[in-house]
Amino acid sequence: MINLSLPLTDLHRHLDGNIRLSTIWQLAQEFSIELPYTSFDDFARKAFTHDNVTDLLGFLHKMELGVSVLASEQACYRIAYENVEDAKLAGLTYAELRFSPSFMARHHNLPIEAVAEAVIAGTAGASKALNMPVQLIGILSRSYGVENCQQELNALLQYKHQICALDLAGDEKGFPAKQFSDHFKAAREASWDITVHAGEADGPDSIWQAIEYLGATRIGHGVAAAQDDKLLDYMAKNEIVVECCLTSNYQTGACIDTANHPIKTFLNRGLLTTLNTDDPGVSGIEISHEYDVAKNIVGLSNVQLEQLQINGIKGSFASEDFKKRFLS
Repeated sequence: MINLSLPLTDLHRHLDGNIRLSTIWQLAQEFSIELPYTSFDDFARKAFTHDNVTDLLGFLHKMELGVSVLASEQACYRIAYENVEDAKLAGLTYAELRFSPSFMARHHNLPIEAVAEAVIAGTAGASKALNMPVQLIGILSRSYGVENCQQELNALLQYKHQICALDLAGDEKGFPAKQFSDHFKAAREASWDITVHAGEADGPDSIWQAIEYLGATRIGHGVAAAQDDKLLDYMAKNEIVVECCLTSNYQTGACIDTANHPIKTFLNRGLLTTLNTDDPGVSGIEISHEYDVAKNIVGLSNVQLEQLQINGIKGSFASEDFKKRFLS
């Protein structure tokens, strides 16, 4: 259960994985993009069913459907704006929205620089209009290879002052973190913070690589960390934040026994553990659902749930002044 007297954050929330079903349908009609559904009701009922999703790549395929209708920069602006609206409606105090301009651009060959600019403008406009504090995290889509990630990084760096951090996402096994060490060196030189998807579809070594080669201070998912006591100790000692996403981990196959999700281990071992949605549009959930799962299925206590909320501010990439408003 959420404590309404404490801040509520979502630090691992994919903007391009949270496109409203109504928006997908409307954009498909606007750009004459054929979807394999007979009506909006049929689409809403079937589009994001998880009956056949058993792994990360299958989950990512569901995300592809949403971005397949992004046929203009204005469409990218729209979904960015709506993401901030959704964060506000979810009752979030603060959110970090991450996106991959290459992933959003690829279906219609949009310029990735223009996609980044549209997303930045959409989130900034909505944040101001709604008084909703958000920050953007750029993603390098490792599945497209090292060279493409360099192009994606170059595009993101054009807007380095509007982005707070860099992430690496995609095919974790096929493209290990150490291949991208130069990319993240450039990101750190740009004064960006670093969060990396690791330990979701690969083992503890993937997390070690994210920390040692990329300089990650936050780990997205990190489920596999529970397999390595030395890693758990290191993460706790060095305050490496873990971004837990319970529903997503079940749907991707990262953890098929939610009742025994390692989030409880992470908290008990003193890791700076946070709770997040990942892709709320794809998963069909919101942050309140994740807290219900944490309490009613994982069995976390009210004290642990409150610690997750506090950790959300502590582990964020927000300014120290912003954090002090909630932690003093």
